[in-house]
Amino acid sequence: MSLLSSIKLVASRPHPEARPFLLASAATSLLAYWAGRKLNCPMLRRAGHASTGFFAFCLYFFRDPERVTPPQADLAVAPADGHIVSIEKIAPPKELDMGTAPVWRIATFLSVLDVHVNRMPAAGTVTRIAYHPGLFLNASLDKASEQNERNALSLTLPDGRMLAVVQIAGLVARRIVCSVTEGMQVEAGERFGLIRFGSRTDLYLPPGVEPLVAVGQTMVGGETIMARL
Repeated sequence: MSLLSSIKLVASRPHPEARPFLLASAATSLLAYWAGRKLNCPMLRRAGHASTGFFAFCLYFFRDPERVTPPQADLAVAPADGHIVSIEKIAPPKELDMGTAPVWRIATFLSVLDVHVNRMPAAGTVTRIAYHPGLFLNASLDKASEQNERNALSLTLPDGRMLAVVQIAGLVARRIVCSVTEGMQVEAGERFGLIRFGSRTDLYLPPGVEPLVAVGQTMVGGETIMARL
């Protein structure tokens, strides 16, 4: 990645979910600095420094860069940034009613340093959305797919086949945001949600479709090609 690209990534606009955190931390910083100077209190000034640091972290964490999605209709692109922690054949989430036949599941782990905006892997129709409460285990663990809090989406492709995307909360993630609804028409690379502050996103490919990625590979949401449909 070039230096200019790196700067654009870090300086990209924040996702709307960042607004409450940015406003609260900015207000806390200003109040702490003002009170610290007024009362000559070093502790309040340190609180102001901490709030300013949190403000900067939120700007970085919630960054929402523009992405260029490949135009070919027969591709499945990465639904999230991060690195792949597992690729295995397993039945789709039962709450999506997609059958019990094993399909390829590609699990992408997102650290707090990754962009956390989720993107649609392909164009199609959102068929079902199913939220499932659960634990907050380390999202890099394989059992996180079954035991952690998650939000699963099934997507019907134009040819009638189906794939699934599952947003999974992690050790420090406490909120899953999903901005699409059932029946909505979506495009590949389109933003559909966000998870804060460390998480995992699983992609279940249609039957017969093979992954084109490997464990340990770094994903760029909306751009990296994961499979040919």
